[in-house]
Amino acid sequence: MTSDFPRILSLLRKERHLSQKQVAEDLGIAQALLSHYEKGKRECGLEFLIKAADYYNVSTDYLLGRSPVSSGSVIVDSDVPETPPTEKARNLSADELTATFAKKLITNSIDVIYSLLGKIGNAKLTGQISNLFSLTVYRAFRLAYKANPDNNSNMFKLPEEYALNVIPAGEAVSVANALDAVKEGGENPAPLISRDLLEQEYKQQASILLNTVMNCENQLKKLNY
Repeated sequence: MTSDFPRILSLLRKERHLSQKQVAEDLGIAQALLSHYEKGKRECGLEFLIKAADYYNVSTDYLLGRSPVSSGSVIVDSDVPETPPTEKARNLSADELTATFAKKLITNSIDVIYSLLGKIGNAKLTGQISNLFSLTVYRAFRLAYKANPDNNSNMFKLPEEYALNVIPAGEAVSVANALDAVKEGGENPAPLISRDLLEQEYKQQASILLNTVMNCENQLKKLNY
């Protein structure tokens, strides 16, 4: 059983505001055993895995952490909305197709984030998250610009080594300010965000965002932090 299974099993129950006692009764097991499953102290069998997937109406791949969406679906290019529409008149090379697909994943994820920020209604938080995105765009552009050594460095005010090394400090400041904004709160209470809500309201875009989250967490785990 994967290490994600206990976390997801517990998350599903809490998102539905169900008690361990109720779920254990519904699934025909002891509450203590369900508690062990949710804490990762015991591994369940295949029969329970399937029963839990049916109970929560999710795929076994989602329960096992193999997919971040309830259906367990895999994203392909044709599933991703155009944001904004891209050129379709000409044939794209393999590298261009890869870049176009990656761009669609990022832009759709950002669409969801800004939609959520609009619902949260916290201008300071929105500003700091926008700063984070801007710093990422700046760094990405400088790295792409560097791909050709003949590109003139005078395009930028800041020397490359200084800029790329200082960006993490700028990000840290924006994160700290964003956390302060979260503590202060906005004009209205922030909405509860669950996988169910995301999938219902944002459809395929939610799947893209959740896949991005999963991929980033997998990358971060490899850093052994």
